[in-house]
Amino acid sequence: MEKYRVGVVIVAGGSGSRMGGTLPKQFALVDGLPILARTINTFASAFAGAKIVVVLPTSQIDFWKNYSARFRVARHTITEGGEQRFHSVKRGIESLTDFVDLIAIHDGVRPFASQALLHRVADCAAQNGAAIPVIEAVDSYRLVTDDGSQIADRSKLRIVQTPQIFDASLIRAAYDTNYQDSFTDDASVVEQTTSHTISLCAGERTNIKITTPDDMIFAQAIAQALKEE
Repeated sequence: MEKYRVGVVIVAGGSGSRMGGTLPKQFALVDGLPILARTINTFASAFAGAKIVVVLPTSQIDFWKNYSARFRVARHTITEGGEQRFHSVKRGIESLTDFVDLIAIHDGVRPFASQALLHRVADCAAQNGAAIPVIEAVDSYRLVTDDGSQIADRSKLRIVQTPQIFDASLIRAAYDTNYQDSFTDDASVVEQTTSHTISLCAGERTNIKITTPDDMIFAQAIAQALKEE
């Protein structure tokens, strides 16, 4: 039996412009399975009985219903997205009408989050109210200024991933507001509207966000490696 009930909002609103071609990136096949289907199945396996809401642009809903029927995809519901990611997440949260303890918000094009990662972030959120997975920066970074640029201390930087998981009442209260340009992710919405502290936990380098054709090369390699485990 699960320690807590989890509701999942998977945001899949990409147009695929950076990927090239006419098929939105969330529907592209990785080792014979659509990226979005992999993402859905990952959460269904990690959290038994979780209600999964997929947020899609209105123009893609009928396509996904027909397309997904060709594959083994865990049970999920679909809701229409909004103008900004903020509005899409808000609609996804509102679609979770059943009682849940935690709400996880995830990018539809991050299909390789492990069950260990999902449970780790959920446990942290259950304890602290708000948790996000991060990884350490390994590249060098420069901060662009009006006078040029300057080196940034990478030891103080973390790369943010999803799922971002929150106490259900906290994230519902946070999204009971109007959109602001300063909202860059769900954690920023919580910080700016509730002042609640965000806990960081260990992410995974294989938890990639598939956005460009180069990302597809890595995705295929990760999928093959997972098959061989």
